[in-house]
Amino acid sequence: MTFTPFALVEWQSRHEASSEYSLADSGCRPARLADVVTDPDELEYLLTIEQNYGAIAGADALRERIAEWQGARAADVLVTVGGTEANAIVLDALVAPGAHAVVVAPGYPQLLGCLLNRGARVDIVALDPERGWHFHPEALARAVRPDTRVIVVTNPNNPTGAVLNGAEIDALVAAAERVGAWLVVDEVHRGTELHGGVTPTLWGRCDRVACVGSMSKAFGLPGLRVGWLVAPPELRERAERRHEYATIATAKLSAHLAERALAAPVRQRLLDRTRALVQAGRATLRAWVDASEGLVSLIDPQATAVGFVRYRLGQGSLEVADALRTQGRVLLIPGAHFGVEHHLRITHGIEPAYLAQALQRISSVLRGSSGSR
Repeated sequence: MTFTPFALVEWQSRHEASSEYSLADSGCRPARLADVVTDPDELEYLLTIEQNYGAIAGADALRERIAEWQGARAADVLVTVGGTEANAIVLDALVAPGAHAVVVAPGYPQLLGCLLNRGARVDIVALDPERGWHFHPEALARAVRPDTRVIVVTNPNNPTGAVLNGAEIDALVAAAERVGAWLVVDEVHRGTELHGGVTPTLWGRCDRVACVGSMSKAFGLPGLRVGWLVAPPELRERAERRHEYATIATAKLSAHLAERALAAPVRQRLLDRTRALVQAGRATLRAWVDASEGLVSLIDPQATAVGFVRYRLGQGSLEVADALRTQGRVLLIPGAHFGVEHHLRITHGIEPAYLAQALQRISSVLRGSSGSR
């Protein structure tokens, strides 16, 4: 796999209606404060919260809610400024320059970027589209060496939407335990499943596991900038020192709203809202793919509000994505940034009319490119 620096396509929205939503996002349409706080007394209480520094590791009530969601103890939880901070500080705590790491890819590109920034030596275990974007356990076993420090995986996967199966989980745990490596799992999209229950967390599957979560995707609250790390005490404390050094603490108001959002009745309402958006958007995306006459194809994901669409053109994905930006005014992420060419990551958990218009523009640009070859 060859990766192109991800930051190159973090374009600002140029949509003519100045919409605040962009296909470059990887979540659903964000929830509103009214989706979290419905009691007028609670709204009044928000006005009384002093905007002081919050607890460095996170307020006790919020850590309890997160622990319930993760099947952990509150003492294992560190609240961070988004899942991105949690990813960065846990890998910083674990990986020294020259350390060996294994990354299951494609996955969330920040994880690979953090490892490369730390000077790690990285081997990639590729997800196989012929297996529905699952990896070969034998390939993982070959990649993990006696000196492997971390094994990194995204579950549910971004960008493919695949969810690890039992054989893959067993292989990850066995490989980590065989060499004493840490298993770092980005679970930010956990709760975005189209059908069935919530994807089981990998927390507790082995002694050396760290899991990252966030309010941004399944709960539709990216603007809160609240994430978390769940890790054994010694690692959690090392990560906390880095968290305090970089950000001190999560914003106190955001932490309070996250705690309210994770209370059982509100949490379920937010998860149901996300599932409805994902299902509706997936149906629209699937209908568009089926009507494309082979121009694009999609391996149906199990989770997430994104589709990793393959297109049937000779041009590379950076060129295609730039044409979509300049000619169609559509923002999305080229597969090159995930190490997989001739693919485009399309967000679909948004307003139906906006999504339909974007897909129509994508078709127009792709067909124009096809006709000009």
